[in-house]
Amino acid sequence: MKKRVLAALLCVAMTATMLVGCGSTPKEDKTADKTTNESSKDEGKDVEAVDQKTVYVTPEWLNSAMNGNQKGYEDVVVAEVGYGDVKDCVSYNEGHVPGAIYVDNCEVEDSTGSKEGKYNLLAAEEVEKFMLAHGITKDTKVVLYGADVAGTGRQAYAYLWAGVEDVKILNGGIEAWKSAGYDVEKDANEGKEATDFGTTVPAHPEYWTSIEEAKDRLENDDNFKLVSIRSEDEWLGKTSGYNYMDKAGEPEGAVWGKGAETAFDVAMFLNEDGTVKDLEGFKEVWKDCDFTLDNHLAFYCGTGWRATVPFLVLYENGYTDISVYDGGWYEWLMHDDYPVQVGDPASADCKHVTVAELETGKAAK
Repeated sequence: MKKRVLAALLCVAMTATMLVGCGSTPKEDKTADKTTNESSKDEGKDVEAVDQKTVYVTPEWLNSAMNGNQKGYEDVVVAEVGYGDVKDCVSYNEGHVPGAIYVDNCEVEDSTGSKEGKYNLLAAEEVEKFMLAHGITKDTKVVLYGADVAGTGRQAYAYLWAGVEDVKILNGGIEAWKSAGYDVEKDANEGKEATDFGTTVPAHPEYWTSIEEAKDRLENDDNFKLVSIRSEDEWLGKTSGYNYMDKAGEPEGAVWGKGAETAFDVAMFLNEDGTVKDLEGFKEVWKDCDFTLDNHLAFYCGTGWRATVPFLVLYENGYTDISVYDGGWYEWLMHDDYPVQVGDPASADCKHVTVAELETGKAAK
């Protein structure tokens, strides 16, 4: 099954339980398509400012910015992140943050999963083209949110890699926005196309680690840690986590960064209300892991979504020796001679083989 189909199924499931997501027809709503809370125009004057590097922001901060009460954010661009065409995104069509445009994950990554694309980030010129179509340049103040925490993180990471200097995420998404008492609208919005991004894309190639660099540094750099943001069953090689990957394991020398309960969540990195934890929360998850924040940490997962969430939390807290190994387990499997570990590397039962020697039949059912 292709990644687009998996994402669509995930969104449908989320729609059934949360009334958000992509992939089914919006329900008829007898209420007005757009509501306006006039009192909100006076709200947010006392909301504390945040730094440019702050990624995860509250609904109160976003409302304050949208009402002109955050200096420098008077023209903030709010965008809902989905996977596929806007007409298929239930959450956007049922009600989004007023003024929000729609952006597609396929505008920043290859969606075919081909050997050439590998679900990695698109070529720089392609990412730049899509951003400019929405009016996004390096100087645009962007606030993203979406039904999928990791998918939204993927978009934010790609924009930072490209060179957008100020990218934020509405922590908790549309549910947090509505729970805070703010209105939504149904009118579709589009950005005003821009012609000049303002810098060479990618402006931050150091945020991206290739499979060749990952393998080389695993073998030759003691300070380099390749950190798996995958479920325990994926980490131990019981399942690949995906129904289109038939072999399970991890790159030889990788360490476990936890974070996920399945291949489609980052549950361990979330608070009970669905918001992403702060740095202290991540430190608690990582307290018994085989790395420190003094290492160079290159995060990875199956195809690059889950890995972006810890990257963003460390980024906003001032860490610079961090990156995402974009190819993840999916690309590692394309190299028969690459070394693999199956099981807990601290255990005597851990198997050390090559990709070619791995057992098959480990795809998710």
